[in-house]
Amino acid sequence: MSVSTITPWVIGNWKMNPLQADALTLVHGIKNLLETAPIAADKCHIGVAPIALALTQIQAELSSATRPVYTVAQDVSRISGTGAYTGEVSAELLQDSQIHYVLIGHSERREVFAENAEVLNAKIKHALIAGLTVIYCVGESLEQREAGQAEAVVLQQICDIAAVVDAEQWKNIVIAYEPIWAIGTGKTASPEDAQAMHAQIRQGLSQITGYGATMAILYGGSVKPENAVELAACPDINGALVGGASLNAESFHKIAHAFANTQ
Repeated sequence: MSVSTITPWVIGNWKMNPLQADALTLVHGIKNLLETAPIAADKCHIGVAPIALALTQIQAELSSATRPVYTVAQDVSRISGTGAYTGEVSAELLQDSQIHYVLIGHSERREVFAENAEVLNAKIKHALIAGLTVIYCVGESLEQREAGQAEAVVLQQICDIAAVVDAEQWKNIVIAYEPIWAIGTGKTASPEDAQAMHAQIRQGLSQITGYGATMAILYGGSVKPENAVELAACPDINGALVGGASLNAESFHKIAHAFANTQ
């Protein structure tokens, strides 16, 4: 059971979307909705993860919002600092541009770009040292779930990072559980299944760190306004990592509103 004082997070992962003009329209829509239908900052953390090229532009646009809306990087280099690494953006460079949050371990990075535990550990280590907050993504495939391996796979993904996370750094990690079979498919784990997995994750975290009871654990995988209230009512689901629905300002606002107002 989670501690009721965990403030939920709702983060929009825009992935490789949208075009610049559409991104600005989306941000203006989010800002307008937060003005006309406010969501208190202490009730829900809100963030968006645009493409790397747009991070600082989107951050500048969001600076005039009526409440904080965090800008989140979708990725970070496994190499720290600066140097001759063409195409890379290090954690220090993100921090230097006032980008304080980063996604690491998303299933698309694991699958499409073959990022294994060694690569992800390097990314997490350098991100935490640079002072970033890490949203660490975990999740199982449909084959793993049907084989009864879902919990073992997800808990192993969490254990994988323990070697590079110092005791006090756990408080700078948010976990995002995304069953791979539910990402972008329209399928969603039932609230009961999602809560059961989140409870297992929290139990696993509590065996690794004293912060386990108070860490936010987000659900991702076809989150939309229609299922947000049900998911938000689950005691160990502390927010959402939103994909497609985050590209629509009204849908994204409704999801954030659901998590801000559901106990």
